Amino acid sequence: MAASPSAVRTRRRASAWGRFWPRLAVLAFAAAIITIGLGLIFAGSPDKLANGTRIAGIDVGGLTPANAQRLLERRSERVSHVPVVFTVGAKRFSLTPRQLGVEVDWAAAVANARKQGDGFGFVRGYRRLELEFFPQDLVPPIRAYDAALTYELELLSKAVDRPHQEARLVRRGLHITIAAGTTGRALDKQAAREVLVRSLASFSREAAVGLPVRIDAPRVTVATLTSAQRTASRIIAAPVTLLAGPTRLKVPRWRLAKLLDLSTMRFSGPAADAFFARLEKTVDTPPKDADFAVTAGGGVRIVPSQPGLALDVPQSAARIFSAATRVRNRTAALVLAEQQPKRTTADAQAMGITGTVGSYETFYGGIANRIHNVQLVAHLVDHKFISPGETFSFNGTTGERSAAKGFLEAPVIVNGEVQTGLGGGVCQVSTTVFNAAYEAGLPITSRTNHALYISHYPLGRDATVDYPGVDLKFVNDTGHWLLLRTWVGSSSLTVVLYGAPQHRRVESTTAPLRVVSPPAVQKTVDATLKAGEVVVDSSGVPSQATSVERKVYDANGKLLSDATWYSSYRSEPKIVRVGPKKAKAKKQTATTVTTTSASAPTAPH
Repeated sequence: MAASPSAVRTRRRASAWGRFWPRLAVLAFAAAIITIGLGLIFAGSPDKLANGTRIAGIDVGGLTPANAQRLLERRSERVSHVPVVFTVGAKRFSLTPRQLGVEVDWAAAVANARKQGDGFGFVRGYRRLELEFFPQDLVPPIRAYDAALTYELELLSKAVDRPHQEARLVRRGLHITIAAGTTGRALDKQAAREVLVRSLASFSREAAVGLPVRIDAPRVTVATLTSAQRTASRIIAAPVTLLAGPTRLKVPRWRLAKLLDLSTMRFSGPAADAFFARLEKTVDTPPKDADFAVTAGGGVRIVPSQPGLALDVPQSAARIFSAATRVRNRTAALVLAEQQPKRTTADAQAMGITGTVGSYETFYGGIANRIHNVQLVAHLVDHKFISPGETFSFNGTTGERSAAKGFLEAPVIVNGEVQTGLGGGVCQVSTTVFNAAYEAGLPITSRTNHALYISHYPLGRDATVDYPGVDLKFVNDTGHWLLLRTWVGSSSLTVVLYGAPQHRRVESTTAPLRVVSPPAVQKTVDATLKAGEVVVDSSGVPSQATSVERKVYDANGKLLSDATWYSSYRSEPKIVRVGPKKAKAKKQTATTVTTTSASAPTAPH
């Protein structure tokens, strides 16, 4: 029975597939043999680097790793002292690898190159065959001294960087123009770091290496300043009138131009500060503190306080600027703020100063400088307010007596001797103040007598001062404020303490001035006097002492205090001149005269 056509086709396909697979296996085996053989042909020696191997641009193919490392190290050593030239524009900088501590790990570079062309048998061959067709230049590992590199980058940056210039407004006379800005440049430090290290690690020294820079473009341009330029031109186009109550002041164009800060578009800067300071002096009305005036009977009345007016500079400056930006109605009303006094009328009333608490008068004279000093220090303590419980300090009130304050040279007592010194006459005032406090019955906590006795002061009631150590102090124990006033006449000084009258009674007991010891004698020989003659130039003053006891009673007769002040005064020496002593008569002695020839000299006798 004959087979069908479909069956025949099926048998033919099965027969074809049976022949295909054996043939395919033979071809695959042959290809594997060829592939392995080809790999083995190009495998070369595993002890040498593959052909086409390059490290840092140097061909090391065919060399053993040790030879390749020696080659690279020798070439690196030859260029370690040779500088690389780096450039930015026309600027040139020379650096050597040793300056920045640049070192290359050649051993690691050779090891990496060996790995690229290494492998087992035919695998190594194909890797090396790849390098033959596609050679690679290996970049070796590089190290650098980071501190030196950072320092050098800073130096390069200072030399290379050129800041941009912003466009800005410029005043030329009474015209405002725009000065165009300029583009700057800045060293790209991060990119420059890589360029420096890579270039110094290379073997190339022939061509200069450009350093990367960034363009530093200005942010303010002519276009962005056009509106400000128009505004500035309008500000100085015409004067501005200022109003402060009935006062009218005109600010001319040239003044507006100086006041305007073109960088901030405001009235600011030294010229504006000086202008507003002068304007304050013109329009300000200082407040007046409440004060005290003395009546003819010794009473005290209050002079009421008065508020003042002070220029509010920020608000006034804003108004002037606003007026200056207008084309018309260029008038600005200044802002004046009321300024309260430090001591109001109510404050003065609460201080309780109504009359005299104590006073004293002394008389002075002497040279003009001394009189000047008395008047000067009297003004320094005048109008001194002393709060309840406060201790008044003469030195603290006057401060140092110096030439800068106007004090002059005048007689003073220094270490028990009358000399000339700065501020002579001050103790006239301190003594007067002491006695005013003494008569007021106030506690006196610090007082020192003069070194020498001065007869024109009340006995035992003088008070010397010497800045800063020797001071006069007393305490306000009245419970109300005290006001110290001084009245300087042509030859007298009066010190008055005003406050709430205490009606205290002061009783004084003064001990007689007694001699403690006679004066020392200073004797000198005067050749112009006869023998035995004595002349007394100064009889001297003995050292003396006294004391003053003060008892203070209140208005009801109660004893408030009982204090005694002791005063000891140094002596002044007695100065005597005496004639020289008589000379004793000399005994006569025999003299022998020898006669010689006329040609011989005569012996002395």
